[in-house]
Amino acid sequence: MLVTRAVPGAQATARRVAALGRAPIACPMLAITGLTVRLPPAGRVQAVLLTSGNAVPALDAALHDVPVFAVGDATADRARAAGFAEVHSAAGDAAALAALVARACRPGAGALLLPTARGEGLALAAALRKAGFAVLRRTVYAAVPQDCFPTAARDALLRGEVGAALFFSPATARNFVRLLPASLPAGSLAAVDALALSPAVAAPLASLPWRRIRVAARPDQDALLTLLADAD
Repeated sequence: MLVTRAVPGAQATARRVAALGRAPIACPMLAITGLTVRLPPAGRVQAVLLTSGNAVPALDAALHDVPVFAVGDATADRARAAGFAEVHSAAGDAAALAALVARACRPGAGALLLPTARGEGLALAAALRKAGFAVLRRTVYAAVPQDCFPTAARDALLRGEVGAALFFSPATARNFVRLLPASLPAGSLAAVDALALSPAVAAPLASLPWRRIRVAARPDQDALLTLLADAD
């Protein structure tokens, strides 16, 4: 199974794949790079909104007593592990996160801090501002596309050893589609399933000749990994 996530998320996914009796092959399509940015003081912040666990390292201990609202369970777990005391999971996508925040928070009670990647979180911020919230969106990391296809993943595809590829984000899927034609013949995917976290993740993959493209019933890792049961 190709695991296309960036480190460190890829490591946790690889362990889950191995526990299911499959052989994970690292095929990172993005590299996460932290950025230096000044964040608002905790006293100004009503809540921290996390659309990815990759934002967690940018948040210092001064924010640990501020409530966190995370897009999914894995991101929530990463926030708890970092020391945040009150963490809530939307167990879904950005729309589910916006709905949870709208129910739990109040416009005028303080700003919502949204630490995210370059170009990400714009729709979430816009939706919450429309609902009357002050949203402080800060770019704390960059998801940099890799420039070449990993050798181990390429060789496994050429040998016909890959049954499926796991995709967690549209950016990861787009870079896979960009890199593949220069690295492998199109027929190398004929027996491979593309397993996507959501329809938005699946959309860029449609241009490649997979055996099939399958979408998780819910946008979380547990639902995605259930698709491995019949991906051979």
